[in-house]
This record gives sequence, structure tokens and C-alpha cells, in this order.
Amino acid sequence: MKKTTTSIMLAAALSLTTLAQAAAGFVPPVPEIAGKAYFVTDFYSGQVIAARDPDSRIEPASLTKLMTAYLTFKALKEKRLSLDQMLTVSEHGWKQEGSRMFLDPKVPAKVDDLIKGMIVQSGNDACVTLAEAIAGSEQVFAQMMTAEAKRLGMSATSFRNATGLPDPQHYTTARDLATLSSAIIRDFPEFYPIYSIKSFSYNNITQPNRNLLLYRDPNVDGMKTGHTDSAGYNLIASSKRDGRRVLSVVVGTASEEARAVESSKLLNYALQFFETPKLYSAGKAVKEVAVYKGAAGSLSVGFARDVYATVPRGQAGQLKAELSTVQPLIAPVKAGQQVGKLSVTLAGKVISEQPVVALKGVEEGGFFGRLWDSIKLWLGW
Repeated sequence: MKKTTTSIMLAAALSLTTLAQAAAGFVPPVPEIAGKAYFVTDFYSGQVIAARDPDSRIEPASLTKLMTAYLTFKALKEKRLSLDQMLTVSEHGWKQEGSRMFLDPKVPAKVDDLIKGMIVQSGNDACVTLAEAIAGSEQVFAQMMTAEAKRLGMSATSFRNATGLPDPQHYTTARDLATLSSAIIRDFPEFYPIYSIKSFSYNNITQPNRNLLLYRDPNVDGMKTGHTDSAGYNLIASSKRDGRRVLSVVVGTASEEARAVESSKLLNYALQFFETPKLYSAGKAVKEVAVYKGAAGSLSVGFARDVYATVPRGQAGQLKAELSTVQPLIAPVKAGQQVGKLSVTLAGKVISEQPVVALKGVEEGGFFGRLWDSIKLWLGW
């Protein structure tokens, strides 16, 4: 097997940088952030813009509820739960300490209300009620949480409950939390708007969303706060501006105000001094590659998802792309099968790598065609 590498054209618009953009190549240092750790990433490209101690073990506190929500959304999508389903809080759920939506054990609550109570009010009683409905017990649900974290690539995360109450074996990292936040926005866009709700009333009690940036910045539309005495004040925030979405994770700050201020610094830094041009569209052919022993002699390759790259403002025109495919490519080839890799570089440094896939399948060819291709491969033609 050998690899063939080809330089391919990026979108023509990338070379048309304006004079203003070209003059905007200055990128200042990341602002000082008063917290234990932070992580900021571009949602579309997946690239890290700035980070400090992103892989150090931290206590997530109520940021845990992002995973509780992810599994709840998954259960809804798979029809194992419905929004109008009525659930009764157990004694274990009703007696939860910390923030609550004040469920009444005598009055069943609708799943739709429980989700809002979990996200907007950060209700521990809502989390446990949903966990028990999905898994039978909070303990089993926590095992599901950890398994789902591993599936999503959160390799440094372990959950012991659905709420985020302190436990020595309940931990994560800023990087893993960013992975989870991005997964919610990507996998469940129909539920993501709940994270922008500023207040929610239940049982005649109205509670505000504790994410102060929702009230201060019209571009911020999520996501979640968290706090315990041992964890400090945490905030995951998401801002969408000019077609870009940026996610920040800030943990271990000193106050509710501090987590909002420090998060705002990171979001504005990422949005002001970087840009994320779209390089390729999903499903659009970027190259034809040879196929051996197939019903067709070539196939179109491209990308399963839109491809973006995040660069300092004004530097998009300096991007270069190289597409490598493994040859010989032998039929049958399935649509969506990875057949190569795209490397995007800036100033000689790889900033992004994306899988290249077959846009259509190629079935195995007839006997004589396969025989002839075997001879060509053997002779090195």
C-alpha cells in the first residue's frame, strides 16, 4: 500500500482577503484569566484557540448536568421517553440537597418541565427524577453517563451521580467538558435553545438562569453554570456571532460575577482576533481517485461534514491543503468509507486534519475486470 498526496485548491474566496483583513493579522496574547483552568474552541472547526491546564482533573459540579441532559435528549430521540410523559419524584430525588426546582412528591411532573428545571434552574431533584426514569436508579444512570463520555471521546471523565454533588470519583477536565458541550449542540440542535431561557417557573416559584452572560451579551445563547465550595464557580458559555460559534469553559473562579467576566474575555478574544472560513462543503467532490477491481474505475472523494479552519484574522489566504489517499484502493468501496486524509497547514504547521471519504460506493467488478486489474497491480502499472 502507498499513499498519494495531492495539493488541492481551497475555496476561491479564501484568497480574496481585503486590505483591512491583511492588516488585522496581529493577535495579542490570551488575556489573563482568574480561574483554575480554561479552554476555548471554535465549534465549527473544532480547533483549540486558547487553553490553560485543559487536561487537569477538575470537579465539574453542576456542569455534570450537561451529560444528564445529553442522555435525556438521547432517550427522547430514541422514543424511550416523551416530552409529555409524567414522572413522579422518588424520595431519593425529593431529598436532594443543593439547587432544586421544588418538585412535589405528590404531584407528577412533565418531562418537558423537568428538562427546563434541570437546565434553567439547575434542579438536582429534576436530574434524579429523569435519571431514575431512564435507568431505573441514579447509580445505573451514572454508569451510563461514564460510558457515554467514553463514546464521545471524554477519556478523562468519571461520573458518580446525575447532579454534580462532590464525590472523589466524580471528575472531568475542561477539554472533556468542551467536547460534551459541542456534542449537545451538534447532536441535539432541537433542544439546545433551552439553554438560552432566562427564567423558568414551577410550583409557583420562579428562578433565573444563573448564566449572567445571557443578560449581558445578545450573542451568548448558553450553556451551563456550576458551583460547589470545593469546585469554585464554573461556567460553560457559547457565543454565536457573524456565522461563527465559540465555546468557552472556565472553572474554579472566585464568584458568580468572576466566572461571567472571565468567560466573556475568552469569548471576545476568540471572536475578535480569529476567523473560521469554510473550506469545503459536505458531499461535494474534491478529487477523483482510481479504484481497482471495481465496477467503476474511479470514484469521487470529499467530506461527510463541512470543513472549516480557524486562523488569526487576515491569514485565511495563506492556508494550504494537501489530500492524501491510500493506493491501491480495492473494490468494493462503501459510500462514506474513509479513503484518505486532508491536512490543512498555515505557515507550514498542520492546524487541522480531516477524514476524506468516498462519496459513492463502488461494487466489485466482474471476473475478467478483476483479473486485468490484478495483472496491472502486479506489474505496477
